[in-house]
Amino acid sequence: MAPHDFWQEIHAPGSFETTGTFADFYVAGLEDGRQLRLPIRMLSDGEHALASLIVNQASFTVLDTLAAALAAKLAAFEPDVIAGLPTLGLTLAAAVAQKLGHARYVPLGTSRKFWYRDELSVELSSITTPGQQKRLYIDPRMLPLLEGRRVALIDDVISSGASIVSGLNLLSACSIEPIVIGAAMLQSDRWRDRLAASGPHWPARTIGVFSTPILEKTADGRWRVPAL
Repeated sequence: MAPHDFWQEIHAPGSFETTGTFADFYVAGLEDGRQLRLPIRMLSDGEHALASLIVNQASFTVLDTLAAALAAKLAAFEPDVIAGLPTLGLTLAAAVAQKLGHARYVPLGTSRKFWYRDELSVELSSITTPGQQKRLYIDPRMLPLLEGRRVALIDDVISSGASIVSGLNLLSACSIEPIVIGAAMLQSDRWRDRLAASGPHWPARTIGVFSTPILEKTADGRWRVPAL
């Protein structure tokens, strides 16, 4: 596949083999059996890899499908408002809010406007931007939209859990506790311990459209799901 071909199409059930080994892409399965091909990104140790999703490079069809699936899962929690994490979580959060019939959503951000307040910010790190320390802010004008409301906190992918915990910490500083966390992809299980450290209830309140594992390299240079 050409690099720009990823995330452009939802494939019919059974289009690709999901067992054995993988070369250039991992096949993620949606709950209805449809499939999405994800590029494989090798980790720094050279022996393990992750499947990647960059939702703002996806086709509108793929984004619409993932947003609809996540909105259907979140609907049971009856959220009043969707809050989105930057950067890629904002694309998904906006689409999910629309699917739920909301007129708007609340974007968190990393760009400090002059009217922002330092006490309404926390440190932010991400697995996809290693070594870049940023701060996560909420616009003070948005607080009335969240206070006393049933809030769903959305990111595109939850991997290490660092970004979502930053979002929880920021909302906590505003005396806001989300009722649910949502993502398109839950990338391995590494996030569980970090979220549990923030509160033992968080792993159970975290909802994804699909999950992907850490992959390990085979002797012939391909990738496989490690045996349990």
